Amino acid sequence: MADQAQPAAGTEHVNAGTDDVDAVTRAVLTASRVLVGVSARSLAAVEDRVTLPQFRLLVVLATRGTAKLVVLADHLGVKPSTAMRMIDRMIAAGLAVRQINPDNRRETLLGLTDDGRRLVNDVTARRREAIAEIVSRVAPGQRAALVEALTAFSEAGGEPGVSGEADALYPLGWSDNPPRSTG
Repeated sequence: MADQAQPAAGTEHVNAGTDDVDAVTRAVLTASRVLVGVSARSLAAVEDRVTLPQFRLLVVLATRGTAKLVVLADHLGVKPSTAMRMIDRMIAAGLAVRQINPDNRRETLLGLTDDGRRLVNDVTARRREAIAEIVSRVAPGQRAALVEALTAFSEAGGEPGVSGEADALYPLGWSDNPPRSTG
């Protein structure tokens, strides 16, 4: 029996079939390191003001609008007491506000201040610019396949898609729908 040649290091993805879950998983893990780096760099300019969990809270308020504490906690996947501590810090920093619900004066709604919205917009713009720079280095003929693959991956993970300019402002909403097992 003839010896089979082993692929050169780093070329496994070229020879992997499209149904090779392990090869796709490795490729996604590699790409995720790139995206985590982009995310970290985009937050670096505001790390003296907010932590990643606090930024996530601000993004949820930016994407979903004002919310009651229990709804916000549910979207973040934390206990209401944790969400309360986080929102209190954001209020103290001038990034969020607590207001009476005009439709039900017994309820309090949480929202962003102009400064909070500006912070989310600035971080998102830096992230978008960095990702656009990376995408510009992908061969034009491969970009449609990349869109298709990333869309399928996002949908499988329960993350809502970014379809147009209105949605493109906040392309980092952190889905409340965890991925479902198919096997």
